[in-house]
Amino acid sequence: MEQEMLLWVRGTGLQIATAVFVIGMVYRMLHIFMLGRKKSLAEARGSEWSGGFRTMWKRSFVTTKLSARGNFTVIAGLIFHLGFFVTFLFLSQHIDLIRAVLGFGWPAMPRGVIDIAAVLSIGAMIALLVHRFIDPVKRMLSDFQDYLTWTLSFLPLLTGFMLLREIGFEYITLLTLHIASVELLLVIAPFTKLAHMFSTFIARWYNGAVNGFKGIEI
Repeated sequence: MEQEMLLWVRGTGLQIATAVFVIGMVYRMLHIFMLGRKKSLAEARGSEWSGGFRTMWKRSFVTTKLSARGNFTVIAGLIFHLGFFVTFLFLSQHIDLIRAVLGFGWPAMPRGVIDIAAVLSIGAMIALLVHRFIDPVKRMLSDFQDYLTWTLSFLPLLTGFMLLREIGFEYITLLTLHIASVELLLVIAPFTKLAHMFSTFIARWYNGAVNGFKGIEI
């Protein structure tokens, strides 16, 4: 039974999840672009393009003055995202999968680096969740989708680390759980706030372009 489940999640399940993810994300992005905006009749006082790219740069790579709570969220979020992408892009098993699908790959990082990245990312996610619970403003603003997306992002990291260290269950069971958690993330992502993985930079460029047109520098 375990072997059959593993074969399904590695085959049909992965194909379905990938198709839902791709089609869903294409739909979400097309929906965003097709919303459009009314043409401004005012005289341009600056450049939309420079304003858009400047805002993308500043909000992505330049640290602004924030409160202690804001700094905590930014730093913990950065640690989580970096750890997530390091484990996803530079673990040898993941690279082998990418090479099998795309026909090319790149050198893997040492296992020790991957372990540190995974632990830091898991720790950052737990810290962000605790902070969401104890911060009265965040707790009030949080809804079911916030906790759902946290869970869906956390499970692939947790099951992946357990798989590498063979913690808790047999290898086949851990591998099945890990792949299934990734597929669940792929299926849900286009229809939740996780779609920000593609829409974040679009939104930042748009806000910057609007202000750039008005001659406002952010």
